Amino acid sequence: MLKDISVIIIFPFSQKVLQQMLVSLRKLQARISSVIVIQATNITLNKNQVNDWLNDICFITSKNNELAHTLDNIMDQTNNRYVLFLSHTHCLSASVNSEMLQLEQPKTVLTTGYRFRNHAIYLPLLALSKYIKKIGGFTNIHPPFNEAFLPAWLANLDKSSQLTIENLINPSVETRNTTTSAKYMIAQKYQFKKENLTSPSLSVLISNYNMEKYVDIAVASCLLQNMPFDQILIIDDGSTDYSLKKLLQWDRNKQVKLITKKNEGKAKALNTLLPYITSEFILELDADDWLDPNAVAMIKKHLLELPENSSLLYGNFRRWKQINDEVFFKGIKKGKQIHRPAELLTYSFPLGPRIYRTSTLKSTGGFLINDFENGRLYEDVSTLLQLIKHSKLNYSNFTIYNIREHQESITTINRSKWSEYLNHIDL
Repeated sequence: MLKDISVIIIFPFSQKVLQQMLVSLRKLQARISSVIVIQATNITLNKNQVNDWLNDICFITSKNNELAHTLDNIMDQTNNRYVLFLSHTHCLSASVNSEMLQLEQPKTVLTTGYRFRNHAIYLPLLALSKYIKKIGGFTNIHPPFNEAFLPAWLANLDKSSQLTIENLINPSVETRNTTTSAKYMIAQKYQFKKENLTSPSLSVLISNYNMEKYVDIAVASCLLQNMPFDQILIIDDGSTDYSLKKLLQWDRNKQVKLITKKNEGKAKALNTLLPYITSEFILELDADDWLDPNAVAMIKKHLLELPENSSLLYGNFRRWKQINDEVFFKGIKKGKQIHRPAELLTYSFPLGPRIYRTSTLKSTGGFLINDFENGRLYEDVSTLLQLIKHSKLNYSNFTIYNIREHQESITTINRSKWSEYLNHIDL
């Protein structure tokens, strides 16, 4: 039988799990031409740990945010008809045999599902190499954590190209912790049915300053939605790192508009974007945060119930802690309804996510620039204090926004200045 399959194993959970993955592949030995293991940390196998039918395994070390680039490089060098994917803890189930793993046009991707607690997750198992190359490989797939990579890529594919057979993979171990559960809950959202709620119109604003580690994830989360934004408006506020270079790659997308300017602070940067907004509402997304895949659909449903005298819709935050290359789930911060400026100033965390009514925001002067720290800090609070004088801020119980806590964030660096700001403002 022709050896026509390249196997790519993505971030195996451990050396033991990797060995189990390889054992599960043995039934396909007559068709497997190569095995490539993408690892976050160095995993090696002794010769006696490698099955006798595997003469060579190629190990490639890759960071989470480099996975798309790593896979594209692998595909450039792949000449086999098929690519078979296994990731994290997944092994081929005992029911799989070589005859099942065939694809004929127009079916170019074989998908399979498995259950993680109450979450049904679908992944690509087998794909035609030519099809992957034809659609541009894995470009622009930048989910917030690697467990969501394959579900996000699959969600981007034409449904008519997919053949689904259930239970072709099994987790070799089940990690039971709150972070894993939160990750799989978000991963499941990539496969939500595409929706087409055209009204009210909604755009997103992103102001970036030196967030090269995270800005790809923020932008990708806006594009990997099951209902599109009307506009994705991005401004680079004079970055001195490589984040502008990354943003220029996104500017090729017809949905994205990128503007650059010298560094003057976030409020001035966001105000530069205001004349370009054509939608009824705008969501503000920080360049180091990200959105759930169903964010647009969820927000629009809540906007349909927003009273006319409300200038802002806000909800809850899902909080994550960045430690090295991993994010760890900290919990959901639930919001509450506020009515007066004093309540806003005693809010226990930033009010958001902030979805502004465009007309009201523009009529009240846009994002407020005060003389505290040259308008570079707490522009969100200053703007909300301006809005609450003229309109209502409306809380609704929904969670689609993910805050990343890390040491480089402006909020973390300037936390001690909050009391100075409170003394400076005039209510």
